[in-house]
Amino acid sequence: MSVMQSGTQMVKLKSGTKGLVRLFYLDEHRTCIRWRPSRKSEKAKIVIDSIYKVTEGRQSEIFHRHAEGNFDPSCCFTIYHGNHMESLDLITSNPEEARTWITGLKYLMAGISDEDSLAKRQRTHDHWVKQTFEEADKNGDGLLNIEEIHQLMHKLNVNLPRRKVRQMFQEADTDENQGTLNFEEFSVFYKMMSLRRDLYLLLLSYSDKKDHLTVEELAQFLKVEQKMNNVTPEYCLDIIQKFEVSEENKKQNVLGIEGFTNFMRSPACDIFNPLHCEVHQDMDQPLCNYFIASSHNTYLTGDQLLSQSRAEMYARVLQDGCRCIEVDCWDGPDGEPVVHHGYTLTSKILFRDVAETINKYAFIKNEFPVILSIENHCSIQQQKKIAQYLKEIFGDKLDLSSVITGDSRQLPSPQNLKGKILVKGKKLPYSLGADAEEGEVSDEDSADEIEDDCKLKPCYNNGATEHQVESFIRTKLESLIKESQIRDKEDPDSFTVRALLKATHEGLNVNLKQNLDTKEGGKKSHSRSLMGNFGKHKKAVKAASKYHSASDEEEGQQNSSGKEMGQLHRLARRRKTVKLCRALSDLVVYTNSVAAQDIVDDGSTGNVLSFSETRAHQAVQQKAEQFMLYNQKQLTRVYPSAYRIDSSNFNPLPYWNVGCQLVALNYQTEGRVMQLNEAKFRVNGNCGYVLKPQQMCKGTFNPYAADPLPASPKKQLILKIISGQQLPKPPDSMLGDRGEIIDPFVEVEIIGLPVDCCKDQTRVVDDNGFNPVWEETLTFTIHMPEIALVRFLVWDHDPIGRDFVGQRTLAFSSLVPGYRHVYLEGLTEASIFVHITINEIYGKWSPLILNPSYTILHFLGATKNKQLIGLRGLFNKNPKHNSAETSGHYVRKRSLGDRILRRTASAPAKGRKKSKMGFLEATEIKDSASEPVDLKDREGVVRRTSRSLQARPASMPVDKYLLAGLPCPEDETAQDAQGKENASVEIAH
Repeated sequence: MSVMQSGTQMVKLKSGTKGLVRLFYLDEHRTCIRWRPSRKSEKAKIVIDSIYKVTEGRQSEIFHRHAEGNFDPSCCFTIYHGNHMESLDLITSNPEEARTWITGLKYLMAGISDEDSLAKRQRTHDHWVKQTFEEADKNGDGLLNIEEIHQLMHKLNVNLPRRKVRQMFQEADTDENQGTLNFEEFSVFYKMMSLRRDLYLLLLSYSDKKDHLTVEELAQFLKVEQKMNNVTPEYCLDIIQKFEVSEENKKQNVLGIEGFTNFMRSPACDIFNPLHCEVHQDMDQPLCNYFIASSHNTYLTGDQLLSQSRAEMYARVLQDGCRCIEVDCWDGPDGEPVVHHGYTLTSKILFRDVAETINKYAFIKNEFPVILSIENHCSIQQQKKIAQYLKEIFGDKLDLSSVITGDSRQLPSPQNLKGKILVKGKKLPYSLGADAEEGEVSDEDSADEIEDDCKLKPCYNNGATEHQVESFIRTKLESLIKESQIRDKEDPDSFTVRALLKATHEGLNVNLKQNLDTKEGGKKSHSRSLMGNFGKHKKAVKAASKYHSASDEEEGQQNSSGKEMGQLHRLARRRKTVKLCRALSDLVVYTNSVAAQDIVDDGSTGNVLSFSETRAHQAVQQKAEQFMLYNQKQLTRVYPSAYRIDSSNFNPLPYWNVGCQLVALNYQTEGRVMQLNEAKFRVNGNCGYVLKPQQMCKGTFNPYAADPLPASPKKQLILKIISGQQLPKPPDSMLGDRGEIIDPFVEVEIIGLPVDCCKDQTRVVDDNGFNPVWEETLTFTIHMPEIALVRFLVWDHDPIGRDFVGQRTLAFSSLVPGYRHVYLEGLTEASIFVHITINEIYGKWSPLILNPSYTILHFLGATKNKQLIGLRGLFNKNPKHNSAETSGHYVRKRSLGDRILRRTASAPAKGRKKSKMGFLEATEIKDSASEPVDLKDREGVVRRTSRSLQARPASMPVDKYLLAGLPCPEDETAQDAQGKENASVEIAH
């Protein structure tokens, strides 16, 4: 470690250059590798946590490109890191240095991954404080003066009066060097500045107004608020010893405010249930009863046209918990099959390398089975080579003869398949004799979803070199994707990539030949015509109803003259067959890939129905309940449309909602969809298998109904959003740290069954990202909590540039009740502090017990519609969720001044819809099951969607009513609030 920290001169290899000599060193906190000199000093680092693997020798693609370089393999190593598996290729001057770095990095990687979460949280906090101090120390003298402190306050989004800052500065400045703070003094200053009023008041309410908690008071807090069972005095003493800072308090066995703050910010009070970090679900049910984490085009690092294929991507996704990976196999030179994206310019990698990588990383983090989805485009000869490699490399992992299913008509369980690799692919029909070495099978897969005129293959026939074609496509792709980028990251699929690809390909195939031969002026005019073409497509998409599926949009964009031809072409394509060899067919046991039209209900198990998102969308819309029944016996894989050339992801929700197990996503593309996928699979120790709800495994229900499961209890989630901590400026703010102090607000989104999908948000707090206080309650009713996700988003109300600050998404079932911190993903210290209450609501008529006045109104002859509105209002028990008619007549009339002070909560940026649906596509449910959806429109959305965001009542009285059962200091006002609540309900009727 000391050698690495003092630094080593190494050559950094780059493609197309000779290499750069740099000094690489491990930082003092052992959290990242840095190098200098570098023009981008802040970016010249690799965080240890982001490293996936370190390989010895000249194994990487860049080393292969520098084949002429006379490097000693024992001096070479490669670090793979980040989401896209970027490689840092290094050459040391002697083998000892390389060995030191390889061993040291592997040690650090192992240590950090196994580190106690509390120690890790403390280490990252200390590192963050130190880094903050160093960045604020502009002249590098190890001291901060008052002016540097003021600049730091602005950077940290703190809007304190200068007088208050100076006062804290003077209190912290205790050494003889007056007027400046060294690091120790700055740590004291930072603690003073960070003193949490919300936590201090909480401590006072449980300590009988003292400034510390005794063992008994701490136990009471844990039982009453945190809903913890079996709280022993020993456990409380352990907390005091672990978190208390003052030695005096430790001796007296009490927890002061600093220790209490440390405890509340520790993993013990995180919102995520720590039991869910391990596999805790029943793993002995058939495979079809689980959602299975699945990747699409696993080998790609980026887009589907030009990006690199890398074997290391398999290492990354397997370690991320993915259990179904895709391998596209094509004929390669010298009889060696290769993996790449067909009909495109993506780079090729050897199938053998892919198989070896999978074998090495499949079971490092968990032993549950891996499904290998083989997309076979090879000749019989190379298919035999694939089968040979699979047998040689995987060996016994492919042998499923000893697997017990319990019932011959039932798939085996993940538990029974531990350590096994299942090959998903085509199987020769049983009608063929066992001695037949090969046969015909139908061919349906993601590559052939692109119409023939959209494949890049024909481009080379126009006399253009591959380099010309690539540079032409790259330019077009960049300009088109740039145009399609959305300001608001949270609005998925607001742009149809289908139109983008169609325009690109039409331009390529129609104009490439003349354009590559013409002079510069011609190129420009073509560029304009291509962009014009793209613009028309884009307008067509926008003009189309937002409820239409992606396939409808595609067909709407086709020329009417070519419509019939296109349909004929599609029919012809469906009947296409390919030759399959017996050796590869025999490796397929429980995962036989079939097309929808090939399904015969002969009672056989082990069929995997493969659907592109467009076809799956139609199936969900037309036959949701039948689809769910099918998924109770067999597996279904849904993969992204081949038209998503930027590797964007579709909304997986409709497919999860009907029980599709293998919803394959582009793991290389960060963003909302992958965050939902991660949240879904984190619920069971991130092992890649999550048990489906019982209602999806037996019987059926309509996921689009207004009340899909009337017999099951619903959950009521009462979320009090209390405060925020150290919320940074938006990551893409144009002015960076010099920009305005942010005006944050929190949005909470529920994502699950359509009836549950909705959003709600707090008011805006002006000029405070360091410790904003909202103290607002949001209430949600959830019909199927087992599949619901809860998404916390923090936005800046009026930034220059992007307004998205951060997010955290969790499964509803992973939420823990009580006072909890929600740490925003990817941000070291940023969090929001919340209080969570989860109640059960039984049946449709339970509100009658809560509010007998409803029955009186019923006898008075209120209309059915009004009754239902009343019920909904009672379910939520929050007047701000009343219908449009009633929200204007809320009992509490607010003054104009009050309204101005509060500001509106319509804070999403311009162009962001104030829809309360979880996803843009969630509105597509209107196409299917129209009757229940109309019901939902009349009564369901009334909960939230139609209420005005402009004039929202303050939430405090309602909070006190909702939390009346809890021992809060505000109990005395609860009755008053209940009176107001009842009054508002009567007005609603």
